[in-house]
Amino acid sequence: MFMIRLSRHNRSSFTLLTRSLHSASDQTVSSSRLRDHYNFQPPPPLSSASENHDLNQKKKKAKPQYRPPSSLEGVKKVHSDLPFDFRFSYTESSSNVRPIGLREPKYSPFGPQRLDRQWTGVCAPAVDPKVESVDGVEDPKLEEKRKKLREKIQGASLTEAERKFLVELCQRNKTKRQVNLGRDGLTHNMLNDIYNHWQHAEAVRVKCLGVPTLDMKNVVFHLEDKTFGQVVSKHCGTLVLYRGRNYDPKKRPKIPLMLWKPHEPVYPRLIKTTVDGLSIEETKAMRKKGLAVPALTKLAKNGYYGSLVPMVRDAFLVSELVRIDCAGLERKDYKKIGAKLRDLVPCILVTFDKEQVVIWRGKDYKPPKDDDEYSSFIHRESSIDTDLSCGRGAQDSPDETTRT
Repeated sequence: MFMIRLSRHNRSSFTLLTRSLHSASDQTVSSSRLRDHYNFQPPPPLSSASENHDLNQKKKKAKPQYRPPSSLEGVKKVHSDLPFDFRFSYTESSSNVRPIGLREPKYSPFGPQRLDRQWTGVCAPAVDPKVESVDGVEDPKLEEKRKKLREKIQGASLTEAERKFLVELCQRNKTKRQVNLGRDGLTHNMLNDIYNHWQHAEAVRVKCLGVPTLDMKNVVFHLEDKTFGQVVSKHCGTLVLYRGRNYDPKKRPKIPLMLWKPHEPVYPRLIKTTVDGLSIEETKAMRKKGLAVPALTKLAKNGYYGSLVPMVRDAFLVSELVRIDCAGLERKDYKKIGAKLRDLVPCILVTFDKEQVVIWRGKDYKPPKDDDEYSSFIHRESSIDTDLSCGRGAQDSPDETTRT
């Protein structure tokens, strides 16, 4: 319609339009000639390109998903020949007390697949790696094996002159080699620190503070039992641990390290609703009376508590209730103190309220008699302390200095 109107008004414009159309067709022909002359190939349409791209993607192998590098990959399981069960703390945990549950899944604190022992939630047993029970009862054969190994490493017993010489070398003015033993007691990684000190010295000083000092006999026993060494001196909380005559630093045992501290399992409650043999009203009256009793002593934070057990035993000769002021201590610390007093004195725990430890001697109380093991331990440490005091006061003769 537009073309017809255009041809009626002006024929010249129509002729121009037709010429322009003819010129455009000539350009297309010329472009096709250029394509033939120069071998030009136009790009494929978008539809075919997408199809080809899909085919190429199917042919290529799918790339694996990116995984960041980890230090746990390619690590072989560590094997240790140490004849005892691995625990976080050897002095603050007992195999005689069975826990009633766990606070977390049984994740091994040594790391995933880094140790050839299975973690039970409490310990890594040395005998049966497929243990499924929570209790950490140790095989009695391991104790005999440790005893024989310790006798082999220690060799002949030390003379008094050699003992004094080792103690003198471990004084503060002579060496800075020291292992600090705190509220967690003798931990598993502390064994590695002791062996590192033994590579350069025959003896190392161990400084004990806090809750473990309440039972120093237990600390000495586990130090000698787990390191196969010998405690040659004890003065308050300071011990000197000797490695042994036949100890070879090149043949030191392999100790896998714990990467984190595991959560403590759940144990039965220390304070019951009613004290044994009393009614609820009598228990409430006893707790109220116990908090009003004058305090026997006030415990300092991270102090030495070695004289607390004989103090409580002497106090029970006069009073049936004893209160110990634990203000400033953490709650878990004075709970451990109460549990140790219950077993060592022995006594009955009444309350832990207001940061106080109140204990009761019981109805039929009889003063405990020191057994032979405890008296021999006291005699041994008293003889060592007297020898040390005599050795420090007296001057060594020339023969003794040349002999040492």
